[in-house]
Amino acid sequence: MRIRPFSTPGRFWRGNLHAHSNLSDGALNPGDVVEAYKRAGYDFLQVSDHFLDRFDWPIADTRRLRSDDFTTLIGVEVHAMGTSAGEYWHIVATGLPFDFPRTEPNESAPELAKRAREAGAFVAIAHPSWSQLTIEDGRSLRAAHAVEVYNHTCAVLTDRGDGFYLLDQLCNEDRRLMAVAGDDAHFHNGNLDAFGGYVMVKSESLEPESLLSALKAGEFYSSQGPSIYNVEVSQNEVRVECSPVHTIALVTSASPALSRVGRGLTQATIDLAEVAKWAWREPPQVKWFRIVTIDGPRRRAWTNPIWVDSFN
Repeated sequence: MRIRPFSTPGRFWRGNLHAHSNLSDGALNPGDVVEAYKRAGYDFLQVSDHFLDRFDWPIADTRRLRSDDFTTLIGVEVHAMGTSAGEYWHIVATGLPFDFPRTEPNESAPELAKRAREAGAFVAIAHPSWSQLTIEDGRSLRAAHAVEVYNHTCAVLTDRGDGFYLLDQLCNEDRRLMAVAGDDAHFHNGNLDAFGGYVMVKSESLEPESLLSALKAGEFYSSQGPSIYNVEVSQNEVRVECSPVHTIALVTSASPALSRVGRGLTQATIDLAEVAKWAWREPPQVKWFRIVTIDGPRRRAWTNPIWVDSFN
């Protein structure tokens, strides 16, 4: 059985959902941000400026910058006070209408995320490590579709780029969340905070509506560089095909991670039953797993969590 998105009709489109322009705190105007991503070989981009009063509630209108071979999504990064650390929530809302109402002064993050989702957005919890989000924070945001598991700007500037600690804990509590990577580019340091994390969305067309539907359906994987070509499950065996990497790992809901390591690996077959070999006591039940590939320069690619009950 081929696993989605690899079994889904269409092709993969490369895009970034998280970038800023000078409509909020970025260095470039929206047109120059779009042009930078076009030159870098991307297929689509969302300029997701900070939806805050101090910036006059901007929603970047990039529709005129669309073409036959490049498109844009419309969205913002919304904010509300109230994380466990006493700071602003950062939530990327992809696919919002231009008339999305401003955040109310006392609106909570769960309320804001719910309102964005109901307005049609794909909702992702941004840079949880940088924001020092706790599991309690994650539990509260029931409207989220995804966790931003890699934020390139946070990785480059503060070494707080990963968000898997939050995704994995929430999945272990049966939250069926997805994993997105993004740049959060601001272009204040040249392009050092750009072109480092992206989504590969499987869709039959590059139309914004098609991409948004695919995101909501989980028809994508995320990457810093490596490509994943196929994931297939036969009984308990998982077969992975990918671009040349040094590590192909199957990370599970249990603590053991099963991996194959070698130079230039392009495929691997891993049996989920191997988890039992690494168990200290009773073999753990595997509820979900995700594939991670790592190349020589330590760039990674990640599938969304794959739930065992979806193929058993």
